[in-house]
Amino acid sequence: MLSNSKNIFFSDFKPATKMNMDNENGTTVNELFFLGFPGLGDFRVYLFILILSTYTVTMLLDIMIIILVSTRQSLHSPMYMFLQNFLFSEMCLVTFIVPNMLRIIWMDGATISVTGCITQSYLFVSSGSSECYLLTAMSYDRYLAICKPLHYNTIMDHTLQYFLVIVCWMLGFLLPLIPLSLLIMLKFCGYHVIDHYFCDLAPFVNIACSDTSALQIDIFVLTIPVVAVPFVLIIVSYLCICVAILRMPSIGSRKKAFSTCSNHLLVVGMFFGAALLNYFIPVKEHSVAINKMLSIIFTVVTPLFNPIIYNLRNQDMHAVIFTYIQWWK
Repeated sequence: MLSNSKNIFFSDFKPATKMNMDNENGTTVNELFFLGFPGLGDFRVYLFILILSTYTVTMLLDIMIIILVSTRQSLHSPMYMFLQNFLFSEMCLVTFIVPNMLRIIWMDGATISVTGCITQSYLFVSSGSSECYLLTAMSYDRYLAICKPLHYNTIMDHTLQYFLVIVCWMLGFLLPLIPLSLLIMLKFCGYHVIDHYFCDLAPFVNIACSDTSALQIDIFVLTIPVVAVPFVLIIVSYLCICVAILRMPSIGSRKKAFSTCSNHLLVVGMFFGAALLNYFIPVKEHSVAINKMLSIIFTVVTPLFNPIIYNLRNQDMHAVIFTYIQWWK
């Protein structure tokens, strides 16, 4: 059963072959060459400008929301505190990927040291893991607000808020240390060209000339506490929320209750949907170009839409922004 599951979740990993091992010849490669998006020609400049613009807007929107939540007393609630941390983790994720991605696009391919690649992989996985846990904490907060409104303030006090945030960040950055210890031990030799724009685990591990079977098993096992458990907890929370909303006596109270968690539900759907397309559908179903496009959705497009969702669909945020506009005038 474990073997079948590995084929589903890590079909883009390939075991180290004897040819890989024979190619070592006593020489270890210290730099890897990333192709980025070859063959674009002059369109490379337009892609560079588009991604740079998207990255800039994403960072500005995230920073704006974080500042608004920090400075406005009306937004000092558990939901917005979790939102602050989630947006900060998104800022970390895109910053770990996009600046170096822009360098690769501009230079039409560039080298990254093996140490730098390992560091980027770890930071990318850690920030993504933290996002999973923070989304889970946000869903638990919505569960308490909808299903246990009378006990919400008692349960979700400052102690629990800070505890959940600290645990989310600690788990996000500590659990990936296990595969990191195995990743550091890999050797790279012979063929060292990667047809990608960042150090994603699968294409990175594929070119290693040492045995990667233990690392692949470790990564598979890691998906259980990092992805599967948070996803199940979020689903259970929203099933309970849906049942509680349907039991409400009036349509008005149902709409109000649903509006308080609809933004988070959209973000959850986008995050896990992009992750599903990018990492949990066998790579053989896609071409290399499509895989890179799916990675862009996960690392560039989705982080842009998250702050937009919270800006455009949130009445509290509208009120705060309107107040600032009036004050500025």
